[in-house]
Amino acid sequence: MPGIIVGVDGSEHSLSALDWALSEADLRKTPLTVITVSPIVSGIYGPGYAPADYYPVEEESRAQAEKATQDLVNQAVERRGAPPSVPVSVRALSGTAADELVNASVDADLLVVGARGAGGFARLVMGSVSTQVTHHAVCPVVVVPGNRKE
Repeated sequence: MPGIIVGVDGSEHSLSALDWALSEADLRKTPLTVITVSPIVSGIYGPGYAPADYYPVEEESRAQAEKATQDLVNQAVERRGAPPSVPVSVRALSGTAADELVNASVDADLLVVGARGAGGFARLVMGSVSTQVTHHAVCPVVVVPGNRKE
């Protein structure tokens, strides 16, 4: 995935990252890929049970996550007041957020994440995913804080 990749989980910080990435993709005239990652179902393994990635519910969950993320992209475009001048695609993946974003960074020009995601502790400057991504991504990483309320 050449171009800019942004990880989105619906948190304030990830929405700020999405807004920033849309603007940056326009400035650089490069495609933007918006990625959301849903955790995989920890499967029950044994005779008669399929691994987690074979469960039909997994595909349904992925499709729902992709639609929800596309809605977030549409809202971000509305906030900007103008459509992006570059292609924007949405991908919903299953796995561990940090691992999937690091994997996506292999072919990316830039990876953008929010400082913190939907979980974790508000007092942390950076969350576990953004910390892992900054340490292991192959391409440059931008960490965008959420909107500051004063």
